[in-house]
Amino acid sequence: MRKIYDKETLDKIHKYELDILRDFIKVCEENNLTYFGFGGTGIGALRHGGFIPWDDDIDLAIPRDDYNKVVEIFERDYSDKYIIVNSKNFDQFPGMNTHITLKNTKFITEDVKDLDYPQGIFLDIFPIDNAPDGEKELKKHATKAWFLSKLLIMRHVPFPVLPYEGLKGKLIHFVTMCIWAFMCVFRISHKFLYDKINKVNTKYNNVETKAYGYFCGTKPDNNFFVKKDIFPLRKIKFEDVEINFPNNIEEILTGFYGDFMKIPPEEQRINHCPLIIEFPNND
Repeated sequence: MRKIYDKETLDKIHKYELDILRDFIKVCEENNLTYFGFGGTGIGALRHGGFIPWDDDIDLAIPRDDYNKVVEIFERDYSDKYIIVNSKNFDQFPGMNTHITLKNTKFITEDVKDLDYPQGIFLDIFPIDNAPDGEKELKKHATKAWFLSKLLIMRHVPFPVLPYEGLKGKLIHFVTMCIWAFMCVFRISHKFLYDKINKVNTKYNNVETKAYGYFCGTKPDNNFFVKKDIFPLRKIKFEDVEINFPNNIEEILTGFYGDFMKIPPEEQRINHCPLIIEFPNND
């Protein structure tokens, strides 16, 4: 069932996410690091001048080398404010992205409520890697990385939240439970899967290619960015901040979503409304 925020709560989430974003942009600009907004963040910037009104996160893509530097800088210089939450630091975090998580907050959602890692208000950053140029090799590469990333999720979540109900949902959950049990019996560890996915993701980073990809998303055939459509980056207003976006962001979003300027019906307005949310003590 779709969950709906009250306006006061969503406004507070937006406020704290923008605070994290300002620190992130400061780090990137001071250290000449590349990043850009994509997905719902791009739609929000172009269609609403900021957040999509019902949305609750900010998504940013970063080439792998700069991604590693951002993580290192935040761990070194901002540890008083933030926790860097990812699969390297926490062996129950089920993704290949990183959350720059604000300390003294909670943001616990249904799908990961039983996992043991810091779950707070966060900025979501996604490492992007070189994608192979050949169509056949790209499909093979992306499918392998995507499949392994789903195994990482199932290693921790035997009954993931699914968009299916009834018999289909029960059958899929039976399969995911069997995969989870197999990995437990044969002691396939979080670290093994994390290292394997990283090796696949970064396979082409030492050669020049025409596109970047984030291979661990919801589908194996999306989140590809042709480099000539990205650079030079352009700044677009997002609330009271300016974010870097691909130069051809409109074309990219149209390829992903079709007519992205059209407001979707209420039943298709997706967010991550949590079971538990707590703000810093002074708020």
